[in-house]
This record gives sequence, structure tokens and C-alpha cells, in this order.
Amino acid sequence: MSHKIGMQAMRLESPERLAHTEYVSNYALVRAVTHRDPLTDDGAMRAFNDAWDMDFLWGTNDGPVDWEKRGRVTDMGHAEFLEGGTDRRDTVQCPFEDVEDVLMFDAVKEYGLPDIDELTAYYERAHCENQKANPEQVCTGGYYKTVVSGAIQAFGWDMFLCAAADRKRFAKVLEGFAELSLHHVKAWAKTSIQVYIQHDDMVWSEGAFMHPGFYRSAIFPHYKRMWDVLHDAGKAVLFCSDANFTDFVDDIAQAGADGFIFEPMTSLDYVVSKYGQSKVIISSKLDCRTLTFGTKSDIKFEIDETLKVAKKCPGFVFAVGNHVPSNIPIENALYFYDYLSSNWRR
Repeated sequence: MSHKIGMQAMRLESPERLAHTEYVSNYALVRAVTHRDPLTDDGAMRAFNDAWDMDFLWGTNDGPVDWEKRGRVTDMGHAEFLEGGTDRRDTVQCPFEDVEDVLMFDAVKEYGLPDIDELTAYYERAHCENQKANPEQVCTGGYYKTVVSGAIQAFGWDMFLCAAADRKRFAKVLEGFAELSLHHVKAWAKTSIQVYIQHDDMVWSEGAFMHPGFYRSAIFPHYKRMWDVLHDAGKAVLFCSDANFTDFVDDIAQAGADGFIFEPMTSLDYVVSKYGQSKVIISSKLDCRTLTFGTKSDIKFEIDETLKVAKKCPGFVFAVGNHVPSNIPIENALYFYDYLSSNWRR
């Protein structure tokens, strides 16, 4: 059973095959595999997850009321990602007029802390409903807008980077986002989840966009505080970030992460060499750009390069880097799954 394989991977128990997860927004692929339309059929994605042997479902939940209904946030617009470009948004608006506004910002005062018991009940209901709907997969709890991601959503990139130049004052601003995140962590810790995802897109494709010392003094200690709470409650913690955080893998491990979720920009070889036997690893060397623009030979090569190291890791979960968006050719996606599933047994 897939749930069993997923939990074996979370516990570093070397399941009989590599565990598998994907974040799929390619609706044409779902239709091709299930002959059901995810835009009109609520069961289509569940059928797809079962058909593609998904053992683990990536999921976070930031609570019942969005920030924009509680305080100021920046609208940075949105590029096309979904089928037909339905998610494109050209509006751009920032409510902060100058950097001083940002440096005076208090996330807790701005957005508030929901009643902890009500928040816990909300998260427990959401998780139980999700797990009931997806019994063959490990369903996670988690928080998306942690420290850096939260500040980016509030301020937008321009104001964020300008304010970050004043490290001392900006560190204080980030404390507010950390306190807000910690409040949600405490609620999640009281639920029945087994696995928690802490998402924070804190780097770019080139790596750190702030001084590395600032991360280590003003960001990672907050992670440790959160993860101590979750560990005390018996939850496994997976850290997730886009782009390249190779330089910070050791810091994340020292803060207490039980595993990492990352794209091929972060070095899989390094993570495996240091933590292949002791941490959950959700990644691969297969990039979504290869699925989009590459040949079958290119796809096979990146899968093979992953399998060389992945089968040695007791908690490895195969996932396409940046997962499976709508522009990937169906033929390539089908080839990927067929080849992987034919070769993933240990």
C-alpha cells in the first residue's frame, strides 16, 4: 500500500521501492491517465495519485483567514502556470510607501494570532478530511508563509530587499513573522498529523540573496524554536524551499529538520553524502525543464543518475524538480513515469 511505503520512507525504513510524490498541475496529463477532468471532477486528482503510485502528498495550510483579509499585503501579480493561463494576474500593488513603513512593521499586530484552540480544531478537521479523501497517501500538515516567504508576501521583493539592507532592524521585523508562524506551529503540533512541512523560499537560484551570516543569526534560530515544538509532539519535520540552498543544508539539519524537500538546484549529491542515511530526502536530478524540453534519452539519464544514489537512502522519495506543470508534453510525462516505475525497486 502506498501509505505504508510513504511512512516507511518517513521513518527511514527502506521500503521495497523508492517512495514517490509529485505536485502536478498538468491537467491534460491527469485526463490522459484517468480519463477524468480535474476541472470538473473532484475525484480526478485522487484517481491520478493512485494511478501514479503517489505515496506522499505535499501539503501546507496557513489557516482559515487569508492575510489580505486581516492586514496589508503586496500584490506582485502572477505569471502563467496553470492550463490556459487562468492564474495570470497583471495587477501589481504595494501598500508600503517607503522602507521606513517596512522597518516599523509588526506581523503579529498586523495579522493577529487566531485563538489557539479554534486554530487547532480547524487544522485537525482539515487534515482528517484530507487523509480520509486520500487514504493511500501520507498527508501532511504544514505552514507556507514562514519567515522569508511571509515577509516577501507582505512587502514584495523591492521593499523586502531595500529593508533587508538594515540588518538589525529588519531582523526585528522577521521576528514578527516567526512569532506568527510559531503560533500556527503550536496549533499543528496538537493535531494528529505525523509529518509537517515547513516551507520557506529563502534563497534564489544563485543561492543566498542576503548575507549568509544574517540567515544564521536572524532566520535559522527561529526554525529551531518551531521544530523543537513539533519534535516534542512527536512530529517529523521536513524543510522545503525552492532554488539553491546547498550552502545552508547543514544549518537546516542542525536546526532540527528530519528531511529536506528541494529542487535539482540544491546539490542532491551533497545532501546524500552527508544525510542520505539519516534524513528523509524528497528530490531527484530530474528537472521539470528536462521533461518540458528534453528528449527521452535526457529524461532517462537524469532518472538513472538519481537512482544511482537514491536506492542507497532509506528515506528517499522521488520527485521531479519543481514538479509537473501544465506545459510538459504528455508523451514525456508518461515516459518518465513508466521508466521510473519500472526501475524504482531496491
